[in-house]
Amino acid sequence: MMTAFKWPWQYDFPPFFTIQKSLATKDKQLEAWARLVIDYAQHNKIYSLDIAEATTSELFNNQKLNRRLSTDGVNTILTYLEQKKLIEFTDSGRTRFHIFWRRPDAWASKIYDWAVENAFLNTPLTLYEITHGDDTANQSFHNLEREILMKALTCLEEQRRAQLLNIGGENEGVKFL
Repeated sequence: MMTAFKWPWQYDFPPFFTIQKSLATKDKQLEAWARLVIDYAQHNKIYSLDIAEATTSELFNNQKLNRRLSTDGVNTILTYLEQKKLIEFTDSGRTRFHIFWRRPDAWASKIYDWAVENAFLNTPLTLYEITHGDDTANQSFHNLEREILMKALTCLEEQRRAQLLNIGGENEGVKFL
C-alpha cells in the first residue's frame, strides 16, 4: 500500500501559490517548487505529465486553501525545472514533458546493476521484460515509461555496456554487455 504524500510546509502557505517579485525570494520559491514537483513525481511514480493535467492537479492546487498556481506560474516553474535539466519537453508545442526524478544515466546504472546481479549479461531481453517482467517487480524501474527506458538504454549503449536490438520492430530488446 502506498503511503500518503507528505506535502512540504510551503504548500499550506498561501503566498507560495503566487510567484514572488523579489529575486531572492523568487529563487527560494522556485527551488521549493522544484523539490515539490520532483518529490511528488517520485512518490507517485510519475514519469511524464501533460501541462493541462498538471495545472489542474493537486500538485498546483491546494483545495484546502482554495489557492492554485496560475498558468504563468506553472510555466515559470517548468522553465526553471527545464534549466536544471529536471524535465524535458517531449513535443514542439511544449504541452507534455518528462520528469526526471531520476536522470536517465542513473536509471541506466540501476538497470545495468540489476542485469549483472541477475546474470543477464549477453542474454537478450525484451524491453517488456525489463519494465514489466516478474524479475523486475521489486525494482525501482518496474513500470518505467518506454521513452525514459530508451534514454537509459541509450546511455548504456554509448558506454558500450548494452546493445539495442530490433528497436522499432516487434520484440524490441537489449543485450547487456
